[in-house]
Amino acid sequence: MSQRKNVLLIVVDQWRADFVPALGAGFLRLPNLDRLCREGVTFANHVTNCVPCGPARASLLTGLYLMNHRAVQNTVPLDARHMNLGRALRLIGYDPALIGYTTTTPDPRTTGPRDPRFTTLGDLMDGFRSVGAFEPTMDGYFGWLAHQGYALPKNREDIWLPEGEDAVPGATDRPCRIPAHLSDTAFFTERALTYLKGRNGKPWFLHLGYYRPHPPFIAPAPYNRAYRPQDMPAPVRAATWQEEAAQHPLTDFYLRGTSQGSFFHGAGGAASELDENAVRLMRATYAGLMQEIDDQLGRVFALLDETGQWDDTLIVFTSDHGEQLGDRYLLGKIGYHDPSFRIPLVVVDPSRRARAGQVERGFTESVDVMPTILDWLGGEAPRACDGTSLLPLVEAGPPGTWRDHLFYEYDFRDIFYSKPEASLGLDMDDCSLCVVQDEDWKYVHFSGLPPLLFDVRQDPHGFKDLARDPAHAGRLAEYAGKALSHRMRHAERTLTHFRATPQGLDERSGDRPSPALREAAE
Repeated sequence: MSQRKNVLLIVVDQWRADFVPALGAGFLRLPNLDRLCREGVTFANHVTNCVPCGPARASLLTGLYLMNHRAVQNTVPLDARHMNLGRALRLIGYDPALIGYTTTTPDPRTTGPRDPRFTTLGDLMDGFRSVGAFEPTMDGYFGWLAHQGYALPKNREDIWLPEGEDAVPGATDRPCRIPAHLSDTAFFTERALTYLKGRNGKPWFLHLGYYRPHPPFIAPAPYNRAYRPQDMPAPVRAATWQEEAAQHPLTDFYLRGTSQGSFFHGAGGAASELDENAVRLMRATYAGLMQEIDDQLGRVFALLDETGQWDDTLIVFTSDHGEQLGDRYLLGKIGYHDPSFRIPLVVVDPSRRARAGQVERGFTESVDVMPTILDWLGGEAPRACDGTSLLPLVEAGPPGTWRDHLFYEYDFRDIFYSKPEASLGLDMDDCSLCVVQDEDWKYVHFSGLPPLLFDVRQDPHGFKDLARDPAHAGRLAEYAGKALSHRMRHAERTLTHFRATPQGLDERSGDRPSPALREAAE
């Protein structure tokens, strides 16, 4: 490895952890992801700290829990005071490039109410240099299509309708109307290759984002039939959606209110109405979208190989969040179920090869990605950061002081396309939950609704709630205490390591004596 250090942060969208071949998804053919897993460390117990896209990307790129960055939902602003990965990279001499999106709503105190960024789901996070934007409203992609000579339909999103005049919107094995060489996955890859070829030997950081396998769940040919529905895993769910709805009021709300139209362009009907055959067909398409990404990543990896940059580059592969994909009769990334939160993470460190090809089962979270990248480049994570560098795990496994549980959150207040507050009888600031989960138990705490408790070893999918069982009252109290202690430990701490002393300002750093106190002692 030379002195040149590059970072490729690959962020796919809505990719579940159980659709990774190295983690048991043997039905998938993803040779380039397999290469990453073979040359790096794959993290088997990795979660996003929050959903959906905007909050998840805020945690990924600030290293902060939802409880601290407070961009709690799509469309909710991110406080401008927070350090993020882009800004931190600039402090150590990098010009961080970004392809894709961050779904960030700006701090309204830094602009005015007529700023057009307040009319979209989210825009770009400050600190990054956009070299392949998707936002606002996919204009970058549609403009590229027009420039390629493609005749866009009046409704631009109709490119994601199934081919054929007789096609019916919904789960399908028909291809979409846009060819693979003009897909959004191809667009992002073209932007990446253009950027990398222009670096001329200078070190670089690239956030390479892909929109897939995010809905609409339809793939271009030949990926639409790359997998057979009968080879896909069956959905995990009770006999009826009504049984699922009885578990909790929040689940009931989403089962009654989620439409197929958000996942299949032009479709109607409730998501809970999808039968097993439709779910398997949808999953085959989902897998096909993954294979398309894998093929395009092969082009990026080939360039790194050809230019001798593979061995100078830290590669991190992850997703913003997961996808229910018909499990529990749900679609999307919502609630408290594992498929929404468990996501892939693979770290390929060219300077640490001892554990190449291994699967690490220690608990890791999306807030760990920012400090890992900064650590590798010789930078330092902000004091407020809730995550921890994963380089020790990549090199030798978890230290004895590593976390013993996962922590993740979800805020379900009203936004323009989802309004649970009235249905649940809650004020917006009571529309939140947090989860503490370890190898034995999963505890879900709600601000304004009943808690949930699951025995992970006996009931890994969380069908039987034990929170109201008197026999488990002690366990319920124990895990409620864990949740409270975790939140207290990670309360906002930007300045809490400073203190005034007779010798002046003292900055504490772990267990090491601070400079001011050392001087006083001398």
